[in-house]
Amino acid sequence: MARKNRRQIFENIEVIDAGAKGKSIGKAPDGKVIFINNAVPGDIVDIQTTKKRKAYYEGSATKFHKQSDKRVAPTCKHFGTCGGCKWQFMGYEHQLAYKQQEVINNLTRLGKVELPEVTPILGSAEQFFYRNKMEFSFSDSRWLTLDEIQSGTEIDNRNALGFHMPGMWDKILDIDTCHLQEDPSNAIRNKVKDFATKNELPFYNARKQEGLLRTLMIRIASTGEIMVLVQFFYEDVEKRTLLLDYIANEFPEITSLQYVVNSKGNDTIYDQKVICYSGKDHIEEEMEGLRFKINAKSFYQTNSKQAYELYKVTRDFADLSGSELVYDLYTGTGTIAQFVAKKAKKVIGVEAVPEAIEDAKENAKRNTIDNVEFYVGDMKKVFTKDFIAQHGQPEVVITDPPRDGMHKDVVGQLLNISPQKIVYVSCNSATQARDLALLDQMYKVTKVQSVDMFPQTYHVENVVLLEKR
Repeated sequence: MARKNRRQIFENIEVIDAGAKGKSIGKAPDGKVIFINNAVPGDIVDIQTTKKRKAYYEGSATKFHKQSDKRVAPTCKHFGTCGGCKWQFMGYEHQLAYKQQEVINNLTRLGKVELPEVTPILGSAEQFFYRNKMEFSFSDSRWLTLDEIQSGTEIDNRNALGFHMPGMWDKILDIDTCHLQEDPSNAIRNKVKDFATKNELPFYNARKQEGLLRTLMIRIASTGEIMVLVQFFYEDVEKRTLLLDYIANEFPEITSLQYVVNSKGNDTIYDQKVICYSGKDHIEEEMEGLRFKINAKSFYQTNSKQAYELYKVTRDFADLSGSELVYDLYTGTGTIAQFVAKKAKKVIGVEAVPEAIEDAKENAKRNTIDNVEFYVGDMKKVFTKDFIAQHGQPEVVITDPPRDGMHKDVVGQLLNISPQKIVYVSCNSATQARDLALLDQMYKVTKVQSVDMFPQTYHVENVVLLEKR
């Protein structure tokens, strides 16, 4: 028996809100919510469903009867095909409003916590070209557009240097101009691709696991220093040298040119040896006179200017007098710890990634900060009663966990030691809300400040100050 086609068409649906993960929201005639992937609140559209669930539908707008006044023309020609910048068709002031709304909804509905008057979200001065790090993938079988496929024309050159298509590990969209990273990022990527193609350097094929060129990473620091790292699938000294010499000669402004030879199935470099080909093996970021050494594997907030704003909010919320012992949980490379250190008696940073802690220690030494200490290990195993007994009872705890939020044992330990203040920095207000609900028995939310680190996307950072009841 033929399987029943569950796809449906809903006509003249008003898009009423923005939802999670960049989707917008409408209501179907049967009252169920529809999550729409290509519409803006205020649009009136026909929708073809792609999924039907018990409580909702998912779908795409196929016809626009009325376009929202919140719409703007996307700047990037790759918008709608590339998986990034999903909100580029929405005016920035509306992006900010929906980000703030999502944070408030998550904290009140999921966390069920009482909020003070919420400070307006802190928007980014730079709405394009704000990322300090970009990673591009090579492919010998680039993604073809529908027009290219339907044309029937044979395409000889399928080389691509760009981004993975959404949800496709083996398909790369070739990028002409990306609006996320400042010059010379686009020039480097395009010239590397052209040079490699002209000199017949094999681009990678993920399915066959063959081809020389795998990935290109570009980091541009706020200091103007530039790092370029090329990842090769296998060693070919002649071809590797040919490409790296070209990059060094064509772009003398590059201060760190590095490479990796990685023959693994995946292209992560964190377990690979990084080799410096020319220049330094790192670049440096700067913030209020503090210098942070960034190597190829280092984590650093990808929007340098907004990271400064985020850290200022964190420091203001902590409101240190100089007498406090501060714990900085999930400290990463210790940027927040060092940023607040001059206003604290002592800062203890804890982080699970050993390389990050090595960076943190080196940066603190270079910045002549002697009132910080860093420890490595799984947070729920390190942040224990014995650790507190050894290092002291903190008056203030700053926590900046990954998207999954804090482990329940870490939350439990915070309740056990009950510091006067907790400053909770989060990149996921849903998991932040869950943790705030657990802390609510002992702590009251007294300040909330969202910070937009990623314009044109639905992502938002949120800082909350918790004080003992």
